[in-house]
Amino acid sequence: MAVVDGNEVVATSAVARAEGIRWAMRKRVAESMCPELVTFDRDPQRDARFFEPVAEAVEELAPGIEVVEPGLVAVQARGPVTYFGTAEHAAERIVDHVATRTGTEAQVGVADSLFGATKAAHRNVVVAPGGTAEFLRPLGVHELPAPELVDLLRRLGLKTLGAFADVPENAVASRFGGPATKQHRMARGLPERPLDKRRPAPELAVTQTFDEPVERIDSAAFAAKTLAEELHANLADRGLACTRLGIHARTEHDEELHRVWRAAEPLTPRGIADRVRWQLDGWLTRERLTSGIRTLTLDPSEVVDGTALQLGLWGHDDERAVRALLHVQGLLGPDAVLVPVLDGGRGPREQVRLVPWGDERTPVQNPDHPWPGRLARAPATLKDEPAELTDAAGNQVGVTGRLELTARPREVTANGRTRDVVAWAGPWPVDERWWAPDAHRAARVQVQTEDEAFLLVRRNQRWFLEGVYD
Repeated sequence: MAVVDGNEVVATSAVARAEGIRWAMRKRVAESMCPELVTFDRDPQRDARFFEPVAEAVEELAPGIEVVEPGLVAVQARGPVTYFGTAEHAAERIVDHVATRTGTEAQVGVADSLFGATKAAHRNVVVAPGGTAEFLRPLGVHELPAPELVDLLRRLGLKTLGAFADVPENAVASRFGGPATKQHRMARGLPERPLDKRRPAPELAVTQTFDEPVERIDSAAFAAKTLAEELHANLADRGLACTRLGIHARTEHDEELHRVWRAAEPLTPRGIADRVRWQLDGWLTRERLTSGIRTLTLDPSEVVDGTALQLGLWGHDDERAVRALLHVQGLLGPDAVLVPVLDGGRGPREQVRLVPWGDERTPVQNPDHPWPGRLARAPATLKDEPAELTDAAGNQVGVTGRLELTARPREVTANGRTRDVVAWAGPWPVDERWWAPDAHRAARVQVQTEDEAFLLVRRNQRWFLEGVYD
């Protein structure tokens, strides 16, 4: 048995896999290899509806499951292994329980990563801790969920996951683009992306209470679309995207329903709406509810930086710049492409922090907090080079202990030129780390010439150019 999307196989039974039927295989090729093959058109809503009882049965023995897609659930192995003694025993008990409750034959795999565990489940294998990379090495690259990349790897002679894993990561990013690095991590038995996830604030959850309890699928679909768009807008306003979605429902008779869906990629509004619709269909169709759903809540239980969304290997014209940046990072390393992040601080240099492109743009200190002594306007260009501020006699202008200039500024030498000073403001004290043993007194001055304005800082009896204003 196989599920097809158009003319392509997207899921197979264990018997079909034993006959050589593989994911992404053309339907005609699969049928020629196995004339007895029975195919079904892909229908995620139908699949989710029939899979819900299986998910419930698994959750009875392993609480905290996450639905990856209809037909596949993930759960942290630690709890079941601790309870049943060994991973093998836990897997056996789950398979038996699912068969007893639903009449469905399930397969369980255990590994260090979700991709590894999925491939282990296809083979009913328990991989020892730390052995996922070795388990994946002999498998063909067709196991990767990226048909275009798989085709390219084969043409380059990289036919196994191990051969692909042996290619340096920088070379993968340079040759194939950033999204291929996710597949490379999967082939190495690592998580699909580095751990940049974080728990969102509770107020990001969205809730809708219905005037009339929802009992029909079409009403549920409309509610799913509305809430999905609201949730995505809330996250986008904060530069976030959802990778794990909690769906909570309460019926008119206070029955509680809950399910978590995990996504390999940050969810789009349609992706959120689809999962909510599938889940509601499963509950309304398969659950023995005594009343309709009165309240629906979507909780983004895990979010990532929305600016780091993965792009397709071959995208549209507006993705060329992104691929170019990924190419530069692949050649020269992540720090070769930096982007600014607004941060908290008194000085202009502390107010901007550079991070590698694609990293999470989170301030270390809140820029909205009060920062006594911070200048109202920060310079457009930051500098850190020696400068001179002199009076009419050509002597250096200093700063007294009372925070006064020792003379009226006449000339400033900065940014490669000497100019006449037409106006100035300051000095202002720099009271950073005044308690530290190595702290030095410093003061800032703004200087205006005929064509430019500078921010100077005086420290260790010398002037330095700190910034240039537009």
